Amino acid sequence: MRKFFLIVLLVGFIGYAGFNLVESVTPYVTIAEARTSSSGVQVKGLLDKNFVPQQTCDEFTFSLLDETTGETLRVKFDGIKPDRFDEAYHIVAVGKYDAADESFHAKKLLIKCPSKYESQQPQS
Repeated sequence: MRKFFLIVLLVGFIGYAGFNLVESVTPYVTIAEARTSSSGVQVKGLLDKNFVPQQTCDEFTFSLLDETTGETLRVKFDGIKPDRFDEAYHIVAVGKYDAADESFHAKKLLIKCPSKYESQQPQS
């Protein structure tokens, strides 16, 4: 009886862990694909300089630019503007597109800044 209980507990734990792992995996997609996706995704782009980022009490809004197609996507992030946002080379927004207000609601932002080592030349 005790072995049966341990096996059921182990199978339950593995099932729970597997379900959470699958749910936490979010694929990278283009801006066009993000607009049609029904699940959470990651969108990578450049900061759109034609849109002035706005911070309200609880929301930070900016626009991403797809560097290959030139398409833009308005992003609403629940939180404050991240550190080094203005220095960002690429921005990755993790969340889901909301067709009702035509914007991408990000639950997480990843700021990719140029490396401090890129500007250094190797010494001969």
